[in-house]
Amino acid sequence: MSPRALLLALFLGLPICASANALPDSVRERLGALSGPAAAELRPLGSGEMRWFGLSIYQASLWSAAERFDGSAPFALVLRYSRDIPGSRLVSSSIDELKRLGTRDETTLKRWEALLVGVFPDVKSGDSIIGVSLPSRGALFYHQGRLTGEIDDQDFARAFFAIWLDERTRAPDLRARLLGGP
Repeated sequence: MSPRALLLALFLGLPICASANALPDSVRERLGALSGPAAAELRPLGSGEMRWFGLSIYQASLWSAAERFDGSAPFALVLRYSRDIPGSRLVSSSIDELKRLGTRDETTLKRWEALLVGVFPDVKSGDSIIGVSLPSRGALFYHQGRLTGEIDDQDFARAFFAIWLDERTRAPDLRARLLGGP
């Protein structure tokens, strides 16, 4: 990559290696089988980096078949981790965010926590987790391109992806970049 291109990529906050966040064929095939061929033609909509106290946690990219984000159509969120994180921490952080965004029913939260334990493995630096939203159905989760689980609960899927995509997200700059903004 030329110095100018590298500088531009850094300035725009884009991942330097787009293939690092590419959707594996296994994700596209499953999505096409469940939602039709058009759904399998996802392309990157936006991307950004999640940092915590200056430390890179992950690179995120949002994939959609539409030119603009449409939560009523299938989409995929790719998280490529910059550090090792235990699956239990991914689960507890997700539950904390679901509570913060308004899910209050303890029975629902316990059920969702059990489902997340089944789909979130420990991640190593460089690993990717992909969440696929299937509106009116639920969500699929992949680790390193391998399906880790399917959650058939559209309320869960809507609440889970709101962690990144809701206006009340903890990371509004990342949300703006995922949605294709600067």
